[in-house]
Amino acid sequence: MKKPMAFTVAAWSACAAASFLAISPAHAQKVHQLPATPSTVAWGYYWSLAKPAITVNSGDIVEVETIMTNNTAGLERMGVKPEEIPQWMRDLQTVPQDQRGPGGHVLTGPIYVTGADSGDVLEVKMLSITLPIAYGYNGCSGFVRELCRAPGDTSTGRGGRGGGGGSRVIYMDRQKMTAEISPGITVPLKPFWGSIGVAPAAEKGKVNSNPPSQHAGNMDNKELVAGTTLYVPVWAKGALLELGDGHATQGDGEVDQTGLETNLKGRIQVVVRKDLKFDWPRIETPTHWITMGADTSLVVATKTAIGNMVKFLMETKGITQIQAYQAASMAADLHITQLVDGNVGVHMMIAKEYLKARP
Repeated sequence: MKKPMAFTVAAWSACAAASFLAISPAHAQKVHQLPATPSTVAWGYYWSLAKPAITVNSGDIVEVETIMTNNTAGLERMGVKPEEIPQWMRDLQTVPQDQRGPGGHVLTGPIYVTGADSGDVLEVKMLSITLPIAYGYNGCSGFVRELCRAPGDTSTGRGGRGGGGGSRVIYMDRQKMTAEISPGITVPLKPFWGSIGVAPAAEKGKVNSNPPSQHAGNMDNKELVAGTTLYVPVWAKGALLELGDGHATQGDGEVDQTGLETNLKGRIQVVVRKDLKFDWPRIETPTHWITMGADTSLVVATKTAIGNMVKFLMETKGITQIQAYQAASMAADLHITQLVDGNVGVHMMIAKEYLKARP
């Protein structure tokens, strides 16, 4: 990796605008369609040798469709009527077993972005994310599995993702954008892709889709709603972006291993950023900058998120490491992103308002 470049917050925005405007007329912005079919999904992996489902140019927009992390048989066992399951979801079950794994997510892609290569950063703008079906599901497993059984129950209490135990279907009010997730508990719907990432470096081989890492992947970061931007370092030619694990809503931590899992449709825009250099994903929302960390150890993941925030503040404000660390302690907030996917995730958020230049 090359040494990170120093940027002010204003420079970040200026660079983003310049990057957009610099798209060559020969490569005018194009909108691509990417439905989820047996030939356009990667079942359970991120991989530098994966065959692209589609090739796009920097600045192009992709309309993408993704499936929830459950199979059609599991949904029917939970009470979903057969007519409520689109045929394309059933078609995905025909993907041969030898083309699945090692993880369980059905990811749409890979999207090959022309010009992207190792050492670059891929900017992924979440332009829109919609809910094409009226239901989702929640399982029961995760971080405190014993809570999946009633007092006195000696069963394993592992509902999992496949439709057994505590798994249940939850219907959503897509007009009001709310769902009653338990009796008397109604929450707003804020759809996002739990897993969105690029291919890891070639030497890592075919990587399980479950644990998040430097390639982003299964971060389960609920901040990645429409209107936000993911900046993810590129590790392989073409970036090979994949999306899936759609959530209608989720709490930080995703403690029972699932949010309100559902199908999603949305529009993303991909931009190759050769002007940015860093080695962990970052997120920009309308109000905050977010840095990420992931590891099997919660301590290491937390230190990584903090370290990345310190680097970000040093780059954007031109301050020393000590000053940036002190500022992070006084102005930034740590969140446990998720605890249930092999690598745990931590993210740190700082309000853009704090970084504005003084008059």
